Amino acid sequence: MTPVELSRTVLHAVRRAVDAGELSVAVPTRAVVAPPGPGGCGDYATSIALQLARPAGQPPLKVAEVLRPHLLGADGITDVVLTGPGFLNISLDRAASGVGLVGEILRWGERYGCADGPDGRVVQLHCPHDLRAVVVADAAARLLRSQGALVRVTAEGVEPAWTSLLGVAVDAVGRAPAELPVNVRPVPAPESADPMSLGRDAGRWALLHPAPHDRPRADDQHLVQRESNPLFRVRYAHARARAATRNAADLGFTADPGPGPVTGSDTGTPNGTATVTAPLADAAPQLLAALADHPRVLAAAADHRAPDRLARHLVTVADAALPFLPTVLPRGGEKPSAAHRARLALAEAVGAVLAGGLDLLGIDAPDHL
Repeated sequence: MTPVELSRTVLHAVRRAVDAGELSVAVPTRAVVAPPGPGGCGDYATSIALQLARPAGQPPLKVAEVLRPHLLGADGITDVVLTGPGFLNISLDRAASGVGLVGEILRWGERYGCADGPDGRVVQLHCPHDLRAVVVADAAARLLRSQGALVRVTAEGVEPAWTSLLGVAVDAVGRAPAELPVNVRPVPAPESADPMSLGRDAGRWALLHPAPHDRPRADDQHLVQRESNPLFRVRYAHARARAATRNAADLGFTADPGPGPVTGSDTGTPNGTATVTAPLADAAPQLLAALADHPRVLAAAADHRAPDRLARHLVTVADAALPFLPTVLPRGGEKPSAAHRARLALAEAVGAVLAGGLDLLGIDAPDHL
């Protein structure tokens, strides 16, 4: 079960409770699910009971107790635990949820986590005549559009080189009327810094990766091909994921998320007696959790006009993926098995998420590095 599917399941639980006369509320249009916070447990948590408590005229914990059995009856949910004032902590069938998650990512490709189409929102971003502000506004606009918003970006000034070297785009330049205040104003880069000398990709990363209140460093650290460089790790993980697909094709097999555990003659071992567990069951839980969190991160980064959240999330995905990617292809005398096809599917999901995320930041994702 993916986060999107779980959100729908939570709403269905509310609807069933309403239909049964257990709650008297209007069913909301959205239920937020996210990794559990401090004191939580399981795979995801939702505060839907706290959201419904006031209209239901009941304490949040009572609303959560009403919803719990309806969630426990849903396919793919193995346990629901109540914590705090009424948080519902949900545990999923890991093998089934992993297969569903990877399948969804592969269906959406680089647009995983993006909206189906326009949602009716109109957003105006206005920034000062400052390089970092214009780059952040450009990336924030990309994120908002990915979530269905119609966005117009204006700036009080833009230098031609900013567009030609860093690829920023604004809809209008000049002072805005009084009713349109500056609403994108990160801490500027130091006057001594020259992000444009780094090129488009490293220059944009140098300005977007730090939080808006942090002063960015625009030096050669963003160009070095070492593990100390977060941008290098993200692009290297993407290139390794793409290489896995090419190498698998040379070996004659393709990706398939698969059913999870693999045993017996399909293990790819010479005697067919070993047991291999496909990665989507439990071999890469941190990586699966990071991929599952991608839609939430995109939505939050768009809502807060904070592309730094996406940049840091891509680093999290890459750091979880890099130890996993060497396990994708058969080794020695192994033959391609269901486990390898499942691992390849997970690798391709990693490539799609990293490529899509970098594109939203305006940064290239090379297949070879």
